[in-house]
Amino acid sequence: MIEQKINEFFGDTESTGFGTGWWSGISSAFFGALSFGAVLCLHFPQLLSSPELRSHYPMGTIRVLIQCLILAAILFGIISSILRKKKILGLTGMSLALAAAALGGSSVPINETLHDGPAIGLDWFLLDLFLMSLIYVPIERLWPQYPKQGTFREQWTLDIVYFLSTHLPIQILSLLVLLPATQATKYLAVPSIQQFIGQMPWLLQFFLAVVVADFAEWSIHWALHKVPFLWRFHSIHHSSKALDWIAGSRSHFFDDTLVRGFILVPMMLGFSQNIIVAYLIFVTLHATWTHCNFRPNAKWLEKFLVMPRYHHWHHTSQKEAIDKNFAIHFPWIDKIFGTYYFPDEWPKVYGLDGEEIPNGFIRQTYEPFIKKNKHALKI
Repeated sequence: MIEQKINEFFGDTESTGFGTGWWSGISSAFFGALSFGAVLCLHFPQLLSSPELRSHYPMGTIRVLIQCLILAAILFGIISSILRKKKILGLTGMSLALAAAALGGSSVPINETLHDGPAIGLDWFLLDLFLMSLIYVPIERLWPQYPKQGTFREQWTLDIVYFLSTHLPIQILSLLVLLPATQATKYLAVPSIQQFIGQMPWLLQFFLAVVVADFAEWSIHWALHKVPFLWRFHSIHHSSKALDWIAGSRSHFFDDTLVRGFILVPMMLGFSQNIIVAYLIFVTLHATWTHCNFRPNAKWLEKFLVMPRYHHWHHTSQKEAIDKNFAIHFPWIDKIFGTYYFPDEWPKVYGLDGEEIPNGFIRQTYEPFIKKNKHALKI
């Protein structure tokens, strides 16, 4: 219902191709929202910014970026308003940008002494949304496997909410995942293994970390599909009937916590913090890419690295591919365990096979703890 209202308010019946003012309007609204949120983070850094990230920000660069976002929102808003009959997108973007400028823009000083403690983490959400959109939206629009599937396809707002939910409670997720994993290494760590791995070249350490993580991922991923209680949570991730970069964010926090912890524990036994951080960056980019609506493939590379077509088969509801392709990085791991499925074509349908999950983010958050999925009526 909310998604329909948003689409009706901002949308129209005009063409949405390049040169029509549609994408300049989208860009204006997007950049305006980012700049407004960023300025709020400057005003309320203790409440809105993530303590884990504050010391790593190059504030000079961040301030220049905020200023560029404000200017871009105004520029694209003007272009959209000139080209398009319905001006709401461009006007929204310009209004947000002008509000950000009125609040002080990029020049807002941070005078208070910041302390660790509870924070919302709006900065991390805005930064990651900006970077991911900058990387993946253009390639999906330029080289889509499914050209008729738009960026604002059905349930896009639900996936934005999931994206938001996995970013704002960054400290909660860190507590649920990193703390138990760190505590476990006190009792399970093998110093000789840590020393042996630490003497290897950095790239070899990183490759071994990815291999270890993917074997762990295959194991927990298999369990999420085969254990009925765990499937209640993981089925939410599989409920997307159209895959793109943001669809990968649709995941229950219990699912996320379980997977991250299961992967991090074995990694912490033998790998340095730098290697683990490098892997976390890699898995974020790679996992997002494998969900993309992205047609091009390098066939020689598909044998060694999971690419979009391979992971799309994991998300299909076609009988022959259900419970296949559990690996997230290396297809040969599925070959070892007999769960490899990779025909030449792309899947025709996505989503759940004969199941229904609750509607909406709130119900999807609590109902898996107390209810099984319903079986869909077949017509």
